[in-house]
Amino acid sequence: MKRLLILGFVLLSVWQLSAQETTFILMRHAEKQQDGTKDPGLTDEGIARSLRLKDLLAEHEVHAIFSTPYQRTKLTVTPLSAAREVSIQIYEPFKEGFLEQLLAAYPDQTVVISGHSNTIPLLVNQLIGADEYEQLDDSDYNDLYLVTASELGDGNVIHLNY
Repeated sequence: MKRLLILGFVLLSVWQLSAQETTFILMRHAEKQQDGTKDPGLTDEGIARSLRLKDLLAEHEVHAIFSTPYQRTKLTVTPLSAAREVSIQIYEPFKEGFLEQLLAAYPDQTVVISGHSNTIPLLVNQLIGADEYEQLDDSDYNDLYLVTASELGDGNVIHLNY
């Protein structure tokens, strides 16, 4: 799996035409507990997946980490945040201008975004300028999207599983 991620970064770097492109790594939160609450934590499998994400990105620089305010999204990127000493910033996925702000604030840098089954495909579609990705199934937790973009709608994406 680590080789596949490295290959993904190599392909994205080949696509980069400008030194000002932002690399986005987007994923849905890891497996959540079924505890009947609106803000569940992660299962043991989800915790293992969050540690796998940290390990997959161990050799790649991460400049910013964003999560929705929910426990499951924050816990998904907490090991990465701790390992990189990069604080988790909270975002609202449907806030207008969010991606444009990131493109302006993090040119030629890498941004990690943890979201939900309905928000991550939407963000990827906005970055690439096409309705290519649909809402994830409730049982899908292993999708990882690597997107490079210099402006909204011109991104290139590689869809991986982790």
